[in-house]
Amino acid sequence: MIRVLLVDDQHLIRAGLRMLCDAQPDIEVVGEADNGREAIPLAGRLLPDVVVMDLRMPGVDGITATSRILADRPSTRILVLTTFGDDDHLYPALTAGACGFLLKDAPPTELLDGIRRAAVGDSPFSPEVLRRLVQRAVHARPETPRQAQGLTARERDVLDLVAEGLSNTEIAERLHIGVTTVKTHITSLMTKTDSPNRVRLALFARGVRPTP
Repeated sequence: MIRVLLVDDQHLIRAGLRMLCDAQPDIEVVGEADNGREAIPLAGRLLPDVVVMDLRMPGVDGITATSRILADRPSTRILVLTTFGDDDHLYPALTAGACGFLLKDAPPTELLDGIRRAAVGDSPFSPEVLRRLVQRAVHARPETPRQAQGLTARERDVLDLVAEGLSNTEIAERLHIGVTTVKTHITSLMTKTDSPNRVRLALFARGVRPTP
């Protein structure tokens, strides 16, 4: 079971997220908090695998709460779920240690996939957010040739679509293959390109040398 802590100042949002998660056989909501101040001790007591974290909350905001939770328990995976996808929220959240960044208008399947991916060490991002990260990196970093050896033709197809910021479902639809097959290709690509997460894989596809 993936143990999840929900942090959002809107009760209706938390209730909807709980209903969505409770309907899954592999996800358990172990607690809720309506602000960052409540979330910090709850995370230490409940030991969730994934914290679904809002950013704008009264008192202690999501960015501060993320930083403090990870200072006490670095293995916790914090997945931001917010209405605000602008750089003023994205980069501070990532700097604080959030492992992924989803927007609240994402489909329920994308959120559930994000929780599962976060739990196994992946970095889920909404497609539009990932595209912006890649575009910013492309403009900020010099190009370098792609060096991976042994990529299959299908893996190169998947790699190019990851660089466009497409989700696994969108890649599957574009290539007329199953989502599970897409995940298998992405896992193989990460291994072959030495990319620890989807963002680094997208940067590799664009020929960008990421910051160490």
